[in-house]
Amino acid sequence: MADRSRYQAPALKKGLEILELLASAAGPLNMSDISTALGRSVSEIFRMLQVLEELRYIARGEDGYRLTNRLFALGMGQPQVRDLVSTALPVMHDVARTTGQSCHMAVASGAEMVVIAGVEAPGLSGFAVRVGYRRPLHRSASGRVLLAFQSTETRHAMIEEVRQTGAEIDEAALIAQLDGLVADKGGTTPSPVLTAITDMSVPILASGVARAALTVPFVDGPVSRMTLIASQEVLRNAAARIAEQLAPVVRDGAGTERQHGTEA
Repeated sequence: MADRSRYQAPALKKGLEILELLASAAGPLNMSDISTALGRSVSEIFRMLQVLEELRYIARGEDGYRLTNRLFALGMGQPQVRDLVSTALPVMHDVARTTGQSCHMAVASGAEMVVIAGVEAPGLSGFAVRVGYRRPLHRSASGRVLLAFQSTETRHAMIEEVRQTGAEIDEAALIAQLDGLVADKGGTTPSPVLTAITDMSVPILASGVARAALTVPFVDGPVSRMTLIASQEVLRNAAARIAEQLAPVVRDGAGTERQHGTEA
């Protein structure tokens, strides 16, 4: 009894189980798939699926049920997320105009990174990552930056959360890679998804910890307005500008205003 929750809400638990299952699925799942995966009868989950669909948390297609972006939109409505996005977007537009490349910003969400804002490359061609895109933290440039710029305890907890998803991790190699990112103040790696693209990612820091990762999937060719090295410097400066604008304003003993964490 001591290990059991004081309060029980079976219907709520079933609904959350369905949402978590669909969030982790590679594609839509039909009712039978959901029933089997959760170890529950079809009759148990039928009504839950109907309610979740009515409330627009899931949508049903010919190939099964999938999550909508409703949960994502609710998360985006949080004040801290709105402030981060509204502050970053003008700077990200500057990055896109200056470099000729797209730019996106990601935050940690459980064992994954999720893109919460993006700006497409100017012109008629380019490559961009959609808002809402997710990948395991250790499998993306943005995710590794989010892992790297954390306290030792937080980094370990985040890696453990990734491991609990069933991912196989060479922790020693990963930590060495993360320490290298900290030493270099960011990273540049070939895209794991597409050839001819180099992912450049840097942290947006708050008190030395990554609040978000700012990333440019660099496409070398006619769309580029400057070299990769020059674009990386633009990206670093952009992340610093965003962090500075997000820093709370405090007053020192003489009553002079300055931003917390910056030199007067």
